[in-house]
Amino acid sequence: MKNQLLKQRVCEAIDAQREKLCEIGKSIYTRPELGYKEAFASEQVISVFKQLNLSVETQLALTGVKAKLKKKSEGVNVAILGELDAVVCPEHPDADPVTGAAHCCGHFGQIAAMLGCAIGLNAVKDELDGNVTFMAVPAEECVEIEYRQSLIQEGKISYLGGKQEMLHRGDFDDVDLAMMVHGSNSKDTITACSKSVGFIAKTAKFIGKEAHAGGAPWNGVNALNAASLALMAINCIRETLKDQDCIRIHPIITKGGTLVNIVPNDVRMEMYVRGASIEAIKDANQKVNRAIKGAAYAIGCEVVIDDLPGYLPVHGNRDLGNVFAENAKMICPETEVVFSNKIGGGSSDIGDVMNVMPCIEGSIGGFIHDFHTKDFRLDDEEMAFIVPAKVMACTVIDLLENDAEKARNIIDHYQSEYTSKTYDEIWKNIMGVK
Repeated sequence: MKNQLLKQRVCEAIDAQREKLCEIGKSIYTRPELGYKEAFASEQVISVFKQLNLSVETQLALTGVKAKLKKKSEGVNVAILGELDAVVCPEHPDADPVTGAAHCCGHFGQIAAMLGCAIGLNAVKDELDGNVTFMAVPAEECVEIEYRQSLIQEGKISYLGGKQEMLHRGDFDDVDLAMMVHGSNSKDTITACSKSVGFIAKTAKFIGKEAHAGGAPWNGVNALNAASLALMAINCIRETLKDQDCIRIHPIITKGGTLVNIVPNDVRMEMYVRGASIEAIKDANQKVNRAIKGAAYAIGCEVVIDDLPGYLPVHGNRDLGNVFAENAKMICPETEVVFSNKIGGGSSDIGDVMNVMPCIEGSIGGFIHDFHTKDFRLDDEEMAFIVPAKVMACTVIDLLENDAEKARNIIDHYQSEYTSKTYDEIWKNIMGVK
């Protein structure tokens, strides 16, 4: 009975701030910012946390924000996450005209939902047998790789993704399990637990020799030919990749030369090598590297390949997902709640969190049309902002009741050879760093 009363109070507190939460979500939507640059979105989060009288940590992984429900750490600590950044989609009607950033992945809804969860749980915090940490994380979208490489070279970050960087910096060391909700364009289902591929990010620089393209091309070494041959070689290895490994390799040429009348001597490529498991990604990446090096050798170019830690595969914790599912059914009794058995082709750094602690990324509707496209739109404020806040808050109440019995059970049954404190070892192993 106490449990149900707490959930009722939490939902009432969220409903009382419905207008405010929708306003925050929509204000972030109108000010899209790319990863590690989310100043406006961070300020919105900080403002609400301060209004709730929470102790706030700022500038985590440059723009991240963290606040604990209770000032004194006690018992199990559950993290509620929301992502700050936008994606690049210049064709979207609400894109930033300068940067091309647009909120067509729904992250603004995540932030509103995370803040709604904080508002709801703040109303009952003294009756929870444990603590809750709210985290606004930067840079989930793996874009502007060259810019992020420059941040790495300057020593400002070590990883491309915000959750990765916060893991690396120890911001998750006091967290026992984590949860977040991603928006979806499904009106009929709520997904309690998702799966998707991870990836390695790659750049390749082909170094040839310039020459006059019309007058004396034989004096040059054409780096563009080497890159073109590399694309063909990569295509030729696709039949060696197993269906169950869900390998996806998608390169682009980001620089094809300098002038049309000069034999290209500096050609650059970017790509992801995605897969359903760490071992599958490592195997495919070795084949891709071999194809690139072979193409460069055939033309007589040099090539510099930089492999960068991408994101780990997403495999949500089923036990935690079961608790989330029960609360989703309670909040939305007419909506089917499902567990995804299909491995999605997209990637997220939430997978890195899942590899060190029990964690889920649910998905709840509220949007229409395809994500990451010019047609993406907010459709239902209740489903995008309010319902996720209620589901996550009620899930926390279940996890932390009776001295956090359910949470402790989930933690005890979770299996991984890594923790947040040894997170870096995962990527050292993948990248072959000793």
